[in-house]
Amino acid sequence: MTNGPILQVDDIEVLYAQAVLAVRSVSLKVEKGQVVVLLGANGAGKSTTLKAVSNLVRAERGEVVRGRIVYQGEEVTHGAPHALAANGLVQVLEGRRCFAQLSVEQNLLAGALARQVPRRQLQEDLESVYAHFPRLKLRRKSLAGYTSGGEQQMIAIGRALMARPRLVLLDEPSMGLAPQIVEEIFDIVHQLNQHEGVSFLIAEQNIHVALRYAHYGYVLESGRVVSEGSAGQLTARGDLQDFYLGARTTGEQGAGLEAQRSP
Repeated sequence: MTNGPILQVDDIEVLYAQAVLAVRSVSLKVEKGQVVVLLGANGAGKSTTLKAVSNLVRAERGEVVRGRIVYQGEEVTHGAPHALAANGLVQVLEGRRCFAQLSVEQNLLAGALARQVPRRQLQEDLESVYAHFPRLKLRRKSLAGYTSGGEQQMIAIGRALMARPRLVLLDEPSMGLAPQIVEEIFDIVHQLNQHEGVSFLIAEQNIHVALRYAHYGYVLESGRVVSEGSAGQLTARGDLQDFYLGARTTGEQGAGLEAQRSP
């Protein structure tokens, strides 16, 4: 444990199948107790960056071929995903990825498998998750495959909380959800951050919601960081939707990048 950032990513490059360069020269950091967002369009490299941090990129024939990733002061660039999870670095994948044929509660309990804690502790942790997600307690015996998209996102986050995380990597939590549910999900993220000190690195396309709950943000385009700043600084920039989420032509983007890049 150190007094530095909980996560630091230094100049990483990620290759898929030893041929496709998906992320290039990405550097970022998450201070302890921060919510940091990765903003950008589909294909910008957000998910790949998260999977590089958790080393789940290897499951998709990907590899970090340059740079380093430091978690809690220790380099973990090629660390085993299960060891990272046991040490408090947990990823919630895009698309929720629930076990459809298991109950809601069985899905949640799966998040604690790496911890090997007594049953009493598991029950206490379950009640803590249910306190954040009372809807899940009502549906705890239901099969996860028969719950709504919003409930499945809650299951996925709750399953991550069962691992007692210090840092959660949250990939596209708003995808496919109604605005009211998105607000509910981000409000719970805020509560976990403020009251339990959980740090978050969130990949998100919904810049307006993400920046309301974040401390800091990075904008990715074509696999590289093109801008960064505090949530307030990025919110004040009226060009983000145009430049980085596809509303302008490629030529207009290229002409404006250097002029709009944060120092």
